[in-house]
Amino acid sequence: MKKKTHSCLAVLAMGMGLNACATTEAEIKPYPPAAEGQVRHVIQLPQQANEYDFKVELIAGKTMEVDCNHRSLGGEWQEKTVQGWGYTYYELEKVGPGISTMMACPPGSTRQAFVQVGGEPLLVRYNSKLPLVLYAPSDVEVRYRVWAAGLESVPAPRR
Repeated sequence: MKKKTHSCLAVLAMGMGLNACATTEAEIKPYPPAAEGQVRHVIQLPQQANEYDFKVELIAGKTMEVDCNHRSLGGEWQEKTVQGWGYTYYELEKVGPGISTMMACPPGSTRQAFVQVGGEPLLVRYNSKLPLVLYAPSDVEVRYRVWAAGLESVPAPRR
């Protein structure tokens, strides 16, 4: 197990994705298979000294042709539980149509860009002991970001 952790940290240090860490079939056996039209994404996070200082942000979206307007897609992650096991997983059932501001854009301003599912970002608990299992439509790209707390806490002012 220790060897797996070191290889994951080496991958992280090289700037590659955290999902390069292997997850065994036994680790994901309790989780349901992906429904038709869905894909199961499994992320194995490397062990951290104090995992309470970390959160994982779940990001879903599509690469689309956009212009100068701000865009987002409709949809929302749902937290679910594996029956009989108590393990948490996250599902994005469907992604709605794009939402856009309606400003006039200069000619030639179109480009390919990643457009996120809108709403509040979903930050979930960092836990290297269990895989982070996500289900999303097959035409949606799933990304994630690891957030770390600052080194010191700051006292709140009294009034």
